Amino acid sequence: MSSAIPWKWTLLRAGAFRLDGGSMFGLIPRTIWSKWVEADALNRIELQTNCILLRRGEEVALIEAGYGAKWTAKERSIYELEHRTVIDALREQGVEPESVSTIILSHLHFDHAAGLTIQRDMNDPTTISSTFPRARIVVQRREWDDAIAGRSTMTRTYFKSHLDPIARQMDLVAGTREVLDGVVVEPLPGHTWGMQSIRFSDERGMVVFGGDIIPTPPHIHRSASLGYDMLPHENMLQKERFLNRAAEEKWRIVLSHDPSGAVYEVQHDERGWFQLSPSAALS
Repeated sequence: MSSAIPWKWTLLRAGAFRLDGGSMFGLIPRTIWSKWVEADALNRIELQTNCILLRRGEEVALIEAGYGAKWTAKERSIYELEHRTVIDALREQGVEPESVSTIILSHLHFDHAAGLTIQRDMNDPTTISSTFPRARIVVQRREWDDAIAGRSTMTRTYFKSHLDPIARQMDLVAGTREVLDGVVVEPLPGHTWGMQSIRFSDERGMVVFGGDIIPTPPHIHRSASLGYDMLPHENMLQKERFLNRAAEEKWRIVLSHDPSGAVYEVQHDERGWFQLSPSAALS
């Protein structure tokens, strides 16, 4: 049974990066999505790796791990990766990686999971090890199986170097489950078959991290799905159910890649469409 004690939480910025705008908006043409977000000369849009630090008493947990630091200069240039990781964000909050006891991931794409491992010597790939050696890592079993098998439309999103060193730490779940006292994961297939949402309560109510179902505010549009989605139609339907529930149950939702506010409340406007109102993290 869940405790009535709410969680304290902090939004963490684990590093900015850029991806192709067309890929981020799928079937929506550039003439439309360019009105929502600015692209650079290479057609890339600015994104952020938003994570959540959860604390209650002595318990320290982390939602998402960002893209980490195991990147070559060429890779950094392609994605314009900021020289910043979730370790930097945690230390700004006075938290060392060894004190994190639980990590919960929406899914295992590199921009969410590569920060789980660290390369001690960038010239020696055998020095890759777990960033959080004392943590159990929670993900849906389907997501782990697909990641290990490389089942994706992209060839460079599930990396063995991000996954093999933390295999012994995995806590693989199937379906909806309370994985920490008052912290519940629930399958949210669409972007991947095994993606999950993570929800918990603070002093103001329910907070939900939905992974890449709505990565940035413009993705609130029904048809604004990623070109990377494994199940585009299912993702569209899931998004509508997710937003309806968020509005009805007065959730605050945390967007995975929003480079600005990241925390929002959901309402219906006078036409019945969804709209987002900026909210705030509760530190």
